Amino acid sequence: MTAPVFLVGPDALDGSPATVRLDGAEGRHAVSVRRLQVGEEIVLTDGTGRGASGVVAAVTGKDVLDVEVREPRAEPAPAVSVTVVQALPKGDRGELAVETMTEAGVDALVPWAAARCVTQWRGERGAKSLAKWRSTAREAAKQARRLRFPSVAEQVTTRQLCALLAAADFAAVLHEEGTAPLAGARLPTTGSVVLVVGPEGGVAPEELALFADAGAAAYRLGPTVLRTSTAGVAAVSLLMARTGRWS
Repeated sequence: MTAPVFLVGPDALDGSPATVRLDGAEGRHAVSVRRLQVGEEIVLTDGTGRGASGVVAAVTGKDVLDVEVREPRAEPAPAVSVTVVQALPKGDRGELAVETMTEAGVDALVPWAAARCVTQWRGERGAKSLAKWRSTAREAAKQARRLRFPSVAEQVTTRQLCALLAAADFAAVLHEEGTAPLAGARLPTTGSVVLVVGPEGGVAPEELALFADAGAAAYRLGPTVLRTSTAGVAAVSLLMARTGRWS
């Protein structure tokens, strides 16, 4: 069993510290939920690729834990980054999509208000939904023992998405009627890959046309039609293997 990962502040690992204190929500989880004891192994990360392995040196109360740092660790940025633009699913399927794609290794997630989305993010509800996605990505990254956590952007409109697609080194729309398989697409060896996952009702024809103008062609994943909450993780898994990140 690999050591559990906990998130620390952006400055906690500066200067190769001998000891790092874990408190707040992370400390509470380590002490009161995981019940870590003195001498147990632990991994700390700031979520940007920097980390450190160590052992629990002291436990205080219900939410404070001191870690003796043994070895610095690093997770370098990938040569090919993978961003998934996820149309807003219904119910809790959005969190499911975020969780599984994070576990598979996605680098960035972008919520998209597609024309055929039943779910709409507006006002306070939208802010809460975005916060849930970000919390889900953070917890899934820790569960997956990642040191580099995926970013979750603000919701984008279709017009805003076109600019993102135009700037990518490779952009694709997952679509059941795509003439080419994603498994055979010519991918860059460095740079950015952006994939668009449509809503349950599908990507509207006018959206497909705008995306094509922005340089994103339609690709199919396979012979079956996947739900919007599972298409992303299937595509990310395929790209992790094809770009050598799972080699």
